[in-house]
Amino acid sequence: MLTFGVSGKLIMNAVVMYDHQTDTLWSQFLSRGVKGPLTNTALEIVPAVQTTWQQWLNLHPDTLVLDKRGGYGFDTYEGYYSGGSAGILGESNKDKRLPKKELVMGMTVSGFAKAYPFSVISQQTIINDHFAGQEVVITFEPESESGAAFQRRLDGRTLTFEPAEGRAGIALMRDLETSSLWQVLTGQAVEGPMFGQRLERLPSHYSFWFAWSDFHPETELYGSAAG
Repeated sequence: MLTFGVSGKLIMNAVVMYDHQTDTLWSQFLSRGVKGPLTNTALEIVPAVQTTWQQWLNLHPDTLVLDKRGGYGFDTYEGYYSGGSAGILGESNKDKRLPKKELVMGMTVSGFAKAYPFSVISQQTIINDHFAGQEVVITFEPESESGAAFQRRLDGRTLTFEPAEGRAGIALMRDLETSSLWQVLTGQAVEGPMFGQRLERLPSHYSFWFAWSDFHPETELYGSAAG
């Protein structure tokens, strides 16, 4: 088991970690070692969701929370989000397909990358897509700006999803093949013939467009002519 610290270094504006055991440097954005004994070693990506406290509590009412003694009142980076700068180092790859501070949900499959702009997925909240040989569904809950990506092939068949009316503050979708209801942020079926089944989560995370395109200059872009 490795334990990590912050090295103080950056690669294209993204944090570089180090591990206490081997002093290998690790790219936070790429989730792999970039210098040292464990160079090119990949870290296992554990699925997580970035969401509001209320949406998380709706999904997991018995959750534990880190007590910061009230230290959740504001975000010190608020000014940076609305400002014009692209990190500390600026852009490495000026990709004009989107504004540089446009938020995207980025996904990598088998070495290929694709980005889904928030401006699109906030309107088209369930996207059935085909990418890098995979049948995928991209989900988004606009109120909490929460999204996820799942493999939509399950038990030998490909499911097709559409938005469904939420319940108890939890966003839902329905598959057309069985009319089962699924949670959009967990991929779990909560009603219908598929009850108890769970879609496989695919690695994805939120990023500014300039950062995503810096690390993935050949990325596809959903909603563009090529994506």
